[in-house]
Amino acid sequence: MAAGQLIFVSGGVRSGKSAWAEKFIYKTDAENKIYLASGQAYDAEMEERIQRHRQDRKDQGWKTIEQPLHLEKVIPEISAGDAVLWDCVTTWLANELYEGWEQGAPCADRKDCMEQKWMYLQETIRKIRHQTELLVIVSNEVLDDFVRDAAYQQWLGQIHLWLVAQSDKAYEVENGVAYRRK
Repeated sequence: MAAGQLIFVSGGVRSGKSAWAEKFIYKTDAENKIYLASGQAYDAEMEERIQRHRQDRKDQGWKTIEQPLHLEKVIPEISAGDAVLWDCVTTWLANELYEGWEQGAPCADRKDCMEQKWMYLQETIRKIRHQTELLVIVSNEVLDDFVRDAAYQQWLGQIHLWLVAQSDKAYEVENGVAYRRK
């Protein structure tokens, strides 16, 4: 099977990029619309938000796969012809970069840990793209994200550059309006 289309969507926090990406997927003829969610609940507010999103997606016919870490684990759940929305890179990156902080050993501090995760992510995106007709990836802009951490921003910038290079189209969303950048 030839590689499916890859669309990269970025923008500021609460810019409307996820809603825009969802509408983009809905315009396709894909029978299955898969939502890869990276969020984790660390407090009551986030738990409520995740529950609300779960219900909204269910009502809209999405198959949601919650995968905050190790995105490669979703590959067996994706079929040819699916349209996949991954929301979002920034949440996934924070989860992976700081995995292990509870034990005092976050990935960011372990030699080659993020390099290996980065390699897995690239391979995972290639595999998903070859299994689907459409993969839409959502992310926050490097300087618009709330996290002010040099390692995080360096990795996010590197990931974005690669994603845009791999993408068929790239959009930046501001106030719910998408501007094509590639």
